[in-house]
Amino acid sequence: MAKLIVFLGNPGLQYRQTRHNVAWLVCDSLCDMLSGTVPQISWQSKFHGLYCKQGDSILLKPQTFMNESGISVQEASKFYNIDPKQVMVVHDDIELEFGKVKAQLGGGMGGHNGLRSVKQHLGTDQFRRLRVGVGRPDARIQVADHVLGRFSPVEERLLGSILECAAETALQYMNA
Repeated sequence: MAKLIVFLGNPGLQYRQTRHNVAWLVCDSLCDMLSGTVPQISWQSKFHGLYCKQGDSILLKPQTFMNESGISVQEASKFYNIDPKQVMVVHDDIELEFGKVKAQLGGGMGGHNGLRSVKQHLGTDQFRRLRVGVGRPDARIQVADHVLGRFSPVEERLLGSILECAAETALQYMNA
């Protein structure tokens, strides 16, 4: 059965190393893991995003901005006839402390506009999530500034192992 793994992020160099794009960093880590076992990963442009097939799984990086990610997810899932319960959305989560990784099926949107868009376009919240904790900002910092900000030097040092853990979870889902 086909699976769709979606990595939420914002296009553009200014967002590349931000907390909001941690899912794209997870995707890069996953592709590094796969590079030893599969031929060169070939990304193609379709579904308002970049996608590639890996066995029975489709990896998707929507190229819409975060709050319109559902457009891309809906197009890809419809094209490949993938049930929402076979969709895993990898995303940043301020409700988890930095470095925590948690997989779950369904749940609230937690104020995440990317998730809200996916729910709206799939017509359900019953899709899988791979939540990557980026922590909550302190009271002096706006949430938008926090998630669109770059990782601190301390976070940067820890980031590699966090990305590897999240990528390993995505890989386990692909192989399940």
